[in-house]
Amino acid sequence: RVVTVSPGPLIRVEGQPVSIRCDVNEYGGPREQDFEWMMSRDSNGQRIMIISTFDSSYSHPSLSKRVASGDISVMRLQDNEVELKIAEVKALDAGFYWCQTPSTDSVISGNYEARVQLTVIPNTLKVSPQTPPPVVPEGSDITLSCNVTRELTHPTYLSITWLVKKGATSEEILAFGPQGDVTTGPKYARRYADGGIRLVPGKNGLFELVISKVMSSDEGIYECNGTEWTHESGGKWIKIVQSTKKMGTVSVTPTGQSLSVKASSSSSSSALLLSPGNTLTLLCSVTADNLPALALEVTWLADGRDIVTMDRSGVVISNTSTSGVQGKRGEASLERTGAGDYRLQVRTMSGEDGGAYVCRVRAFIEKGGRSAGGGGRWHMAAEKTSNPVTVKVSQIMKMNVATLIACSLSLCLQEVDMGLYVCTVSAWSVNSQGDMVKIAEQQSSPQTIRWVTKRPSLNVIARHIREASVGGATFEMSCTVATDNLGEVSYSVLIQSQESLDSNVRTIMTLDPDNVVQHGGVTDPNRRDSLVLTKSGQAEFRFRLAGVQLSDRGYYWCDVTAWTKQQPGKTWTRATSAESNKVKIDFQENGPSFSIAIHSDVSTVYPWETAKMECKLSVSGSSPKTDDLAYEVHWFFTRLRGGETTTQVASIDRFGVMRKEARNSSSDISIERKDTHTYTMNIHGTHDSDSGEYHCMATPWYLSASTGAWTEAGELMSSRIFLTVRFAGEECVGLFSLVLGLVCAQCCCRNTAHTPRSRNKLMDLEMD
Repeated sequence: RVVTVSPGPLIRVEGQPVSIRCDVNEYGGPREQDFEWMMSRDSNGQRIMIISTFDSSYSHPSLSKRVASGDISVMRLQDNEVELKIAEVKALDAGFYWCQTPSTDSVISGNYEARVQLTVIPNTLKVSPQTPPPVVPEGSDITLSCNVTRELTHPTYLSITWLVKKGATSEEILAFGPQGDVTTGPKYARRYADGGIRLVPGKNGLFELVISKVMSSDEGIYECNGTEWTHESGGKWIKIVQSTKKMGTVSVTPTGQSLSVKASSSSSSSALLLSPGNTLTLLCSVTADNLPALALEVTWLADGRDIVTMDRSGVVISNTSTSGVQGKRGEASLERTGAGDYRLQVRTMSGEDGGAYVCRVRAFIEKGGRSAGGGGRWHMAAEKTSNPVTVKVSQIMKMNVATLIACSLSLCLQEVDMGLYVCTVSAWSVNSQGDMVKIAEQQSSPQTIRWVTKRPSLNVIARHIREASVGGATFEMSCTVATDNLGEVSYSVLIQSQESLDSNVRTIMTLDPDNVVQHGGVTDPNRRDSLVLTKSGQAEFRFRLAGVQLSDRGYYWCDVTAWTKQQPGKTWTRATSAESNKVKIDFQENGPSFSIAIHSDVSTVYPWETAKMECKLSVSGSSPKTDDLAYEVHWFFTRLRGGETTTQVASIDRFGVMRKEARNSSSDISIERKDTHTYTMNIHGTHDSDSGEYHCMATPWYLSASTGAWTEAGELMSSRIFLTVRFAGEECVGLFSLVLGLVCAQCCCRNTAHTPRSRNKLMDLEMD
């Protein structure tokens, strides 16, 4: 015998129905089995008898009233299966439930009861919908907002469902949850796939359903349903409580009811009176609910005949030839001037253009959203025709030709236009057979046109702003323009130069009437950043050349041309031009001046000491920058003071590479660059063979601002200094030699032969 009950634990909401199933298998005895239900507040507590299938007095007194009222009942489902039902579960019903079967077996084996736990939680589900707008235009969007919350005391889950009620039945639109999945009603699956229905989850239980491009079929009473679920062991979702709230009734206004079309003109009267050749301008104004969601097709008609159409894609189609007589109707154009405003213009009107003008508008709505890989489906929602505007084109029967000549002559007359003028006018009309016939003709009296010619003049003056006196400096000049009899003009400027007054002219830069700057073909591309041409005033222009070089020397001037426009929007017309005076760039490349000197703190050193000799250079005049200056230094030596024959000891080139020459000495030599202009030669471990005369020779290199190239200056030779290397005992040896020389002179060099004294009074001076 095997007794089983519904898998648990079971979580149910207070006040909701509860069903617990129980069945028995592998038993002996009769096919129909009996069942008994018991419960306790805890797993080891005292059991309370609830209900039995065979004993009507089985129930505990505390439950007998609920059993008698049917709040608690047992229902047989099969011979071996029953269901315990509680119509409205209470908090005190929480506990453990046992299903027990009395034995009908000949041999006791298996289990005769099974237990399941029931948890009862309070009903905290809240559904709070927001009221949608009661009336929405066809083709607009509607947002259905609903808030679904509950207090989470046990693991339960929520779902939200939107429904629309039409008549007595409710249709499901979309459901979300409890597993986070989305399901739609059968009628809304395609719209959801096309994006016409969107779910927008929010925070704190707020969910929004957006229905795009609503249709008349979307009318109805909208509802929001919130449901709380539990997920029992065994993978089954159980709905434990739900709440449905009415959101509100929504009506959809068809586009045709709100669409309004009005035709108007600039005239205050209902009829326009125009003359042939005039331009007709009419405005078609369209208003409708949710106008941005509509695609409009606008057609202007005259006396029932199409003139011009703008389709819903914005393409304009002219129908002026539909009257059957090509060229009789003026040129028509249609443009959209604003949201819902369409302007018709008919230029150069003729008698054919008179009549009643109306504007016809067709409104299209995109239904069904947008499918993947394609656009939506457009459906015509409404068609409206505006009020008529009457247009009359007068026939010229009488004309004052003398007054017409003033309107016909050009306002920009030239000298060749002077003379005798006569105006002849013919008027034509269409007869009953559709042929053009001349109905009037008149000639004006002759008019003499003469005036005093004022020729335009242009004067340009160039002057120095900054003169370039040395290479690398900045040259700047300005050109000021003065005009007469030109009115409003624009200027083009050419900056030109030549090396001498008889050499070829070069164009450096240009500035056109629209202030666009271009470089001349002779300009070095690497130096274009150094050239600037700007308009510095209403009639003033400035040219600047930075870092002048020898190749820039010469004459510079401005070639200015004045331009005018006969009519706005037309091309520029040349009026007159002039050249300025010439400004000169003239400077001489002198270059910097250099000098050299040699210096040593001591002239005598002892062997193995270090001797230092400093070669210092200086620069004057146009001193280049530190990075634009380098030296090549050589050191020379001779054993004799003032000797002519010298040998090179060491050198360092302008790139900092040092070279030492082979010498008959055990000492070592190094060269140190102390700064840009100072070089020191060190003789380490001096020897007596290092005694002698030293001097240095330098060759300066500098980057010329005038040529932009490295330039070699003349060689510089320093004065000479003598270095003595002596031993420590040389003073004693010298003194001893002096004393020894005196003794030898006294002893060995005296004349021992006696020379008698002279008898003269003057005595010979004896010296030893």
